[in-house]
Amino acid sequence: MRSSTGMGLSSEPEAASPGPETLSVRGLSVEFSTRRGTVRAVDGVDWSVRRGETLALVGESGSGKSVTALAVLGLLPRGPARVTGGRVLFEGRDLLAMPEAELRALRGRDVAMVFQDPMTSLNPVLTIGRQLREPLVTHLGMTDAQADARAVELLGLVGIPDAARRLNQYPHQFSGGMRQRVMIAMALACDPKLLIADEPTTALDVTVQAQILELMKDLSRRLGITLVVITHNLGIVARYADRVAVMYAGRIVEEGPAERIFASPRHPYTAGLLRAVPRLDRARDRRLATIEGQPPDLRSPPPGCRFAARCPARAERCAEEPPAVEGPEGSRVFCHFPDTATAARTAEAVPVAAPVAAPSAPARPLLEVRSLSKIYEGPRRSFFGPKLPIRAVDDVSFSIGRGETLGLVGESGSGKTTVGRLVLHLDRETGGSIVFDGLDLAAARSAEMRDVRRRMQVIFQDPYTSLDPRMTVGGTISEPLTARLGMNAAAARARTAELLDQVGLVRDMADRYPHQLSGGQRQRVGIARALAMEPELIVCDEPVSALDVSIQGQIINLLEKLQEERGIAFLFIAHDLAVVRHLSHRIVVMYLGRVMETADRDALYAAPMHPYTRAMLDAAPIPDPAIERRRSARALVGELPSPLDPPSGCVFRTRCPVAEPACAETRPPLVERRPGHFVACIKPHEAAPC
Repeated sequence: MRSSTGMGLSSEPEAASPGPETLSVRGLSVEFSTRRGTVRAVDGVDWSVRRGETLALVGESGSGKSVTALAVLGLLPRGPARVTGGRVLFEGRDLLAMPEAELRALRGRDVAMVFQDPMTSLNPVLTIGRQLREPLVTHLGMTDAQADARAVELLGLVGIPDAARRLNQYPHQFSGGMRQRVMIAMALACDPKLLIADEPTTALDVTVQAQILELMKDLSRRLGITLVVITHNLGIVARYADRVAVMYAGRIVEEGPAERIFASPRHPYTAGLLRAVPRLDRARDRRLATIEGQPPDLRSPPPGCRFAARCPARAERCAEEPPAVEGPEGSRVFCHFPDTATAARTAEAVPVAAPVAAPSAPARPLLEVRSLSKIYEGPRRSFFGPKLPIRAVDDVSFSIGRGETLGLVGESGSGKTTVGRLVLHLDRETGGSIVFDGLDLAAARSAEMRDVRRRMQVIFQDPYTSLDPRMTVGGTISEPLTARLGMNAAAARARTAELLDQVGLVRDMADRYPHQLSGGQRQRVGIARALAMEPELIVCDEPVSALDVSIQGQIINLLEKLQEERGIAFLFIAHDLAVVRHLSHRIVVMYLGRVMETADRDALYAAPMHPYTRAMLDAAPIPDPAIERRRSARALVGELPSPLDPPSGCVFRTRCPVAEPACAETRPPLVERRPGHFVACIKPHEAAPC
């Protein structure tokens, strides 16, 4: 196993094998009352976790993972939600039968939870110190002085520097990763025996994600804390979980040791999830397997196997008979055909594509970005002083050919989204040029820009907030057809139906509103809207980061298919390195507004030369415990510097493990070290692939 580095945590021997059961969930059932009927969100769920063990709950959105955790802690919303059966035993005591006052005391002291979004979980009007002191004073009876000392100790424990000064700051003064560390510090304040983390790293960059999870796993080993992690990131599960419980439609479908689950999944749903995940260690040579269809309506779930309607290996009995539990000791699977043949038949049902090669370089790229820079006005250093410059983008250059995908990666604050906005001409560059099909956008006339905006479209990260909730799907797609292309209503309706077919949606969905669609369906609507203008370039800004594994695979395959059929070029902005490798032909790595490295995707992933690229790849987990045991998870030390005061010389030197004094003196230029492989580093890594 690995220990954390660079986070203020000392390396300790790994804890012994897990001890007695800390938490046991037996036959838990939860219902929600809605205007459209009663939803059986959790139905007879059983799982347990032992002292010092890490259990991962995985499954698609709506499978019941978070509801199970909230029921365990007694945090279900009053009124619509109610526990209709089962027991939750914490060290032998039934939490469901415990008086509210006793449960509240236990919840703050022995059982803690880390929520997905620290910004909404922390009180924005209270200092970090006050929020850390509250559980210490309430549950442990500490004085204010004792609580302050303990708060400083906790912030140091989770790797936040200058802890004493930080106590007087507010949540908005912390980065996303540091806010999540504060949440962990609050959860650990009273030395809990059980820690439940609900998607603790979904919104975080891969490097910060590694820091947070290494920290949690290290504390679990050293302090004997029992850890339950709820996530849809199977790479995280492979790296950190001891055991895995897979949920689908409110029930457990498979449970067992992580190594066994990943090596030989016995349930078709588990096998489908694993095949739908892009692999960081594999080049793009085939379509991702997907799980077609939707989970059942939990207001009236089917009598048999709930996965039967989506299972390519189903038989008649699957739709009528609930599957019985089978499996050796320590493992369970709920399937009528729990054998390797089932997984094999499922795999054979998925068509694969021939290897996809990068398009040959044309005489003139579709998009050329040359020495692009963007400077925003920041705060004033003094009341009467000038405003400080914020260099969001600094001397960025790249090109994209027709039918090519360029991946743009880097941590939050690296300037990726700003580059996308500049390319779309939603913001004006401070310096440099953007040339689209030979036209310099800075010098383009209004009529020329109208044509460019038709030929250049965008797919946003959050399909729900980017769609008008008051417009139907059909209205959303047809509006640009009538307003920009001058189609009449009948022609627009016909074209809308064709676009829905292209993105894999039924035509009846034209009459639905965004709230009536799933996340994947809404993202398909966003893609259809982008395709309505028949674009030549689409800027994709984190288009799959908020989607489940199976839906993510569907969207990735759709983008690939559209590119092959229509020759569309993509600027693909993301922080998921495996997704970027699967989709992209070339990749640009950015850090604090500058390009650190750019190369062909396979060359970059096989032999990265810049220390920052290597750090990101080291931090990204691979969904295979056997591989993860052989890897060294090296968490990147420190936080991204402020763009108000960037480091001199190489901007990465303050976090670089191989930095030397010369790195502070000279800004390294982007130099071609291998054919097509450019690196901005005075000490590029020239060894064999890492």
